[in-house]
Amino acid sequence: MKQLRKVMDKISIIIPVLNEEKYIINCLDSIIKSDFDKSKMEVLLVDGGSSDKTIEIIKEYQKKYPFFKLLHNSQKFAPIAMNIGIKEAEGKYIFIISAHAKYSKQYFLLLIEYCKKLNADCVGPALITDVKNKTLMSNAIKNVLSDKLGVGSAFRSGVDEIKEVDTVPFGCYKKDVFEKIGLYDERLVRNQDIELNKRLKKNGGKIYLIPEIECTYFARETFKDLAKNNFNNGLWNILTAYYTNSLNSLSLRHFIPLLFILSLLFSFILGFFNKYFFYLFLGILGLYLSIISIRSFQIKKKTTFLHQLVAFLVLHFSYGFGSLCGAVEVVTKILKKL
Repeated sequence: MKQLRKVMDKISIIIPVLNEEKYIINCLDSIIKSDFDKSKMEVLLVDGGSSDKTIEIIKEYQKKYPFFKLLHNSQKFAPIAMNIGIKEAEGKYIFIISAHAKYSKQYFLLLIEYCKKLNADCVGPALITDVKNKTLMSNAIKNVLSDKLGVGSAFRSGVDEIKEVDTVPFGCYKKDVFEKIGLYDERLVRNQDIELNKRLKKNGGKIYLIPEIECTYFARETFKDLAKNNFNNGLWNILTAYYTNSLNSLSLRHFIPLLFILSLLFSFILGFFNKYFFYLFLGILGLYLSIISIRSFQIKKKTTFLHQLVAFLVLHFSYGFGSLCGAVEVVTKILKKL
């Protein structure tokens, strides 16, 4: 295990929460078990109006651990919660993390150490995807969210060495970053972290992915929840581009599912006028099914081929149709302004 220097700087850990009773205990316990000096730590839990036992659980922890602080976000959404936390934060370094994850013992110490060593503005970990309840369905979802064909992002699918990247999950930021480039864009229900990191890079900031530092993220466990989550991800990819008035706030990989869905729709519709377009539709669909079938055989672990195949289909199609709905919504907004 790596020998760590004693970090004297105070840190602020910001966690937006909303109905997290299934996951919050794992998250808070991992923070308590961390090697970081608790006298130099504050954990700001910003609740968006939980209706389950989330607040009750947090208050129980507060009785024993005074560094847990509960704040309230009357407007519910994550970027607003993050900004509330940043404004209240007293630490020199700010961690924006998720209640859906648990963090390794050296997580906070190592990220600060690398932030200093690399003179970085933000550093983040490799993300290990897991599920709390192991079933054929949830294991298939876990596999697809850990695969490049499923998600494409380096922090999920893995890298072998420290790498400068466009974005990281659950990162450690120098506090002065937010003074230089501003806070999270509160218009963005999703993608607010990606947009902020893109803005940071545009202003000359450095973001590094540190593969030796890991955290475990607990994914959705049913195809219904996977579809709902990724539909919204796809929807907000397009809305993010609209609200920021720039495609630079995202990467090309975020738009590939939309291009795929559009290629299928247009080739199918045009097939009614020219049979060769229908052949094109069958060719695109056949090639896609062949690719995900081969990949499903390769990556299926503790699940079946069928479950793995369906996981790919649900992920890609829900994401793509979400983006399509986002495009329709953007066109509607533009037409209303004319």
